[in-house]
Amino acid sequence: MFKNLIGGEWVEGASVSRNINPSDTRDVVGEYAQADAAQARAAIAAAQAAAPAWGLSTPQQRFDILDAAGSEILARKAELGDLLAREEGKTLPEAIGEVVRAGNIFKFFAGEALRASGDVVASVRPGVGVEVTREPVGVVGLITPWNFPIAIPAWKLAPALAFGNSVVMKPADLVPGSAWALADILHRAGLPAGVFNLVMGRGSVVGQAMLDDPRVNAISFTGSVGTGKQVAAACVARMAKFQLEMGGKNPFIVLDDADLGVAVNCAVNSGFFSTGQRCTASSRVIVTEGIHDKFVAAVVEKMKSIKVDDARKAGTDIGPVVDEKQLAQDLEYVAIGKGEGATLAAGGEALGRNSEGAPGFYMTPALFTDTTPEMRINQEEIFGPVVSVIRVKSYDEALALANDTPFGLASGIATTSLKHATHFKRHAQAGMTMVNLPTAGVDYHVPFGGRKGSSYGPREQGRYAAEFFTTVKTSYTQA
Repeated sequence: MFKNLIGGEWVEGASVSRNINPSDTRDVVGEYAQADAAQARAAIAAAQAAAPAWGLSTPQQRFDILDAAGSEILARKAELGDLLAREEGKTLPEAIGEVVRAGNIFKFFAGEALRASGDVVASVRPGVGVEVTREPVGVVGLITPWNFPIAIPAWKLAPALAFGNSVVMKPADLVPGSAWALADILHRAGLPAGVFNLVMGRGSVVGQAMLDDPRVNAISFTGSVGTGKQVAAACVARMAKFQLEMGGKNPFIVLDDADLGVAVNCAVNSGFFSTGQRCTASSRVIVTEGIHDKFVAAVVEKMKSIKVDDARKAGTDIGPVVDEKQLAQDLEYVAIGKGEGATLAAGGEALGRNSEGAPGFYMTPALFTDTTPEMRINQEEIFGPVVSVIRVKSYDEALALANDTPFGLASGIATTSLKHATHFKRHAQAGMTMVNLPTAGVDYHVPFGGRKGSSYGPREQGRYAAEFFTTVKTSYTQA
């Protein structure tokens, strides 16, 4: 049984949860402690006690610990990738790639600990010096999702620690294994007791305790829009800092002048890989009429070669959906699309078992055509391998439809026109734009985040992470 980490000690939970492999539901990955509200408060108390000393620790101390953690993550990429694929259902190559990303994130922020800088400026008053410096926020609560079980915890946790904050982290219930492995690595890397606390448990219990506790100075959350709004309301009520990464209904435009092979690969990757369970996935493909029929035919042909199977099996392109509830939601949207009059051009069927006969949460990726913008499948985030195609007449119409959404995380286009690519990058209402690339694929050393209903607060990742995990102090000195 895997325990919670509170105040530098491994602690049994108030209850236990079984971590199930979605590729084979007979396989139990492990039993993980579930904290109650009292244990969550104990973790917060430990973080508060550790915060002053850690906030004044040297950049070298923070560098050494983060760098050591990054090195171990990279050295164990095959092992940790196998664990990730087993508990979340991401294919093994994707899972190993995510682990490598997590290791690189820790390496990057180890360097940021040493690169922390400020400003020395001249005052408007003679004889007065002005210094602008950054200090840690204090105790930071991290609430992470199930779709990237190690990368998203890493890109929140590494900068929080690099800039001198103490942390209480609650991972998603469905994927405690990767978070526990990360906690174990950091614990052995030499973090002082209480600087990092892992509390696995229900969001309604552990998460709520973090939201309500005045000792938690900031909350960084990635998850659903509904929960994100609850986080915001709770933080505003007690004037705590908060950062939200929520939903997306990301568009991918295909213009007549696009390279057909590039457009098909981008659309299939964006919409179906990782079983469509990415906030940056493109579920709306907006295609101009000159290339529409060729594009749809090519995508349908490409889909015939997609292999849906056990996430850890060689040759698998798409693993299972994460759990039974998510599978039911995906299939419900397939039924909704049919009911709205869209044409199911390919897929959309529950499989139930993999090629070895093991029970799992499998479905074939679904492609809808003959859709209209107002359909629910074009308006609501499905978070599964369900993609719809919208036919348009021109680039201008495509761009208008792409922006006609309450979300604004990622937006992509396939085109060989420099004119249209340049215009798109400036006018797409999204935090990230991609030209001739899948929307689901971002680097770890540059900002991540969206606009409108997708994100709130400073960007995550890269040097921009300092905006959330630090507070600015301006100091004046009379010589």
